Amino acid sequence: MQIELILSFLLASVLLTFMPGPDNIFVLTESITKGQKNGIAISIGLCTGVLIHTLAAATGLSIVIQKSALAFSVIKYLGAAYLFYLAFMATKEKKMEVTLGKKSKEETFQLFPLIRKGFLMNVLNPKVSLFFIAFLPQFISPNGINITVQMIILGLIFMVQALVIFSLISILASRLTGYVNNAKFWKITKWSKVGVLSILGLTLALSGK
Repeated sequence: MQIELILSFLLASVLLTFMPGPDNIFVLTESITKGQKNGIAISIGLCTGVLIHTLAAATGLSIVIQKSALAFSVIKYLGAAYLFYLAFMATKEKKMEVTLGKKSKEETFQLFPLIRKGFLMNVLNPKVSLFFIAFLPQFISPNGINITVQMIILGLIFMVQALVIFSLISILASRLTGYVNNAKFWKITKWSKVGVLSILGLTLALSGK
């Protein structure tokens, strides 16, 4: 795999993971209201679910890429269209207010139920599968190692960086809440998200096999 592609993938992944969305907002609120251990456990579950989406994308797309140029082109343009759709929908997003209750000290910390909760939240979301199908192919090198292996490596990279970022959010939750509820911060991250998704869609549409 080309180091340039890996670094580009890592940068795009970090930018997308940092931008406020359902997953990191949920991790944030769980961490503040129930403690950082809960937030980290939820994060482990959410990021473990990435493996399932990666395997699904890798096993299906790798066969298409290897066997049919036409089918790959169709999936490529559909993927680009989906990324543009996500960018368009991001322009319509309204600022979410993070409302917090009092932190409960009575709840017993249960690791595996929390991991399972995060895992199921991720795995049962079809939008995540569509995103990985659109996102991974543009960072694949046709002349590199086995395409399935490349996709699995990229999925693992995405999982690790997301776990690190979500865990940091859990640890620094009390300091981040003000930023998430700040209108200027929300506007900047919203249009950054639109820009990143648009660039990814354009890159995918213009890429060759």
